[in-house]
Amino acid sequence: MTNPTTRRRFQQSAAVSLSAGAICPGLHSADENTDLLRGKAEHVISIWLGGGMGQLDTFDPKRKGDPATKVPGSYYDAIDTAVPGVQVCEHLQQLAPLMDQVTAVRTITHEVIDEHAAATNRMHTGRPVSGTITYPSIGSLIAHQRGAASDNAPPYVLIGYPNVTRGPGFLGPQSGYLYLTDTSRGPAGLSRPDGITSQRQTRRESFLAELRKRNPAAGDAATADYEQAIEQILRLSGPEFSAAFQLQREPDALRESYGGEFGQRCLLSRRLIERGVRFVEVAHNLNFLNGSGWDVHNEGILDQYKLIQELDRAMSSLIRDLQTKQMLDKTLIVVTTEFGRPPEFDSNGGRGHQCRGFSCVLAGGGLNHVGAWGEMDELSKKIVHNPVTVPDFFATICAALSVDYRRNLYHGDRPIPITDNGQPISTLLS
Repeated sequence: MTNPTTRRRFQQSAAVSLSAGAICPGLHSADENTDLLRGKAEHVISIWLGGGMGQLDTFDPKRKGDPATKVPGSYYDAIDTAVPGVQVCEHLQQLAPLMDQVTAVRTITHEVIDEHAAATNRMHTGRPVSGTITYPSIGSLIAHQRGAASDNAPPYVLIGYPNVTRGPGFLGPQSGYLYLTDTSRGPAGLSRPDGITSQRQTRRESFLAELRKRNPAAGDAATADYEQAIEQILRLSGPEFSAAFQLQREPDALRESYGGEFGQRCLLSRRLIERGVRFVEVAHNLNFLNGSGWDVHNEGILDQYKLIQELDRAMSSLIRDLQTKQMLDKTLIVVTTEFGRPPEFDSNGGRGHQCRGFSCVLAGGGLNHVGAWGEMDELSKKIVHNPVTVPDFFATICAALSVDYRRNLYHGDRPIPITDNGQPISTLLS
């Protein structure tokens, strides 16, 4: 006989499940009979805020707190935006009037709270770290599925330091990235040595072509991959793609509007997608203007506003720039971070980590933007409506670029769901 208490708990659990389904109209179950959602974006510019952007100090402001007296709450005042009822923090003044082109997804959730590296991996691959398989990053997934938009561009460029988290995993090097860390120069591997003029390079290529004609390559896969890599490097080191890195060609006023090094990275990302790059990641964690970046424990929070203002300036300039060039609907801007921050203040006025509800941002990309999606409680600590898992967020990115978020990829004979069975936020794509 079923215990009455057990039966009652089961009924309560079922009621909660039904209620959760009712308050999550944008997230569908994996039903093959429903229509596949497809957007019209062609490119992604992904801005990575390493360290953990605090949601209630940026895109999900709540009541004002006080670190001195340990009253939980936002560190800054809130301001209205172009979307009625949606507010952001006072240091996002330039983004506020553009929020009708933006959706702050306020209810991203995962369970990785203590380790920055593991959380960074989760927010790039959408999966836990595995000892048996290396999963691809979202950049590599898009590169693998869509390829470059031009024969003279790579599909994926990283403006920041490389690591396995951002890489192709089991998809292999063809879905990897080209990277650089300094906007004043292009990728080091594509720069010609001093003394190698265009004429000398042309002669070298003609000699290589003659050698290939006289000695056809063997038919093995390794040699074919090597030959393909040589051809790609020669294309990318040519003047057409290399011109993307010549930021001095942009008007001085435009360059100034973007701001410093981080802003110049965002400007470079626009130039890269113009030339056919499909996915660009721009790292912001190199500009530690407050001594700790977005990892605002203790006194690091004192100058957090400098980072927020830098993000505000660069992202708003990027949106306006893309609009001017009629590229915004084709370019999805994504802002991610490894986790958020709780409303409570630590002993020195900073904040700890929060993974069970934080904000990431989508802009442009032809989406039906609503300013903000999902709802946290009065202190942005617990999800109230519309939780969005990392796979769901990735599925939304895939759908925006017309990538089939339901399909399987294969690691050998092992099927791997492309977004770990994530479901897109349908409201943004309907």
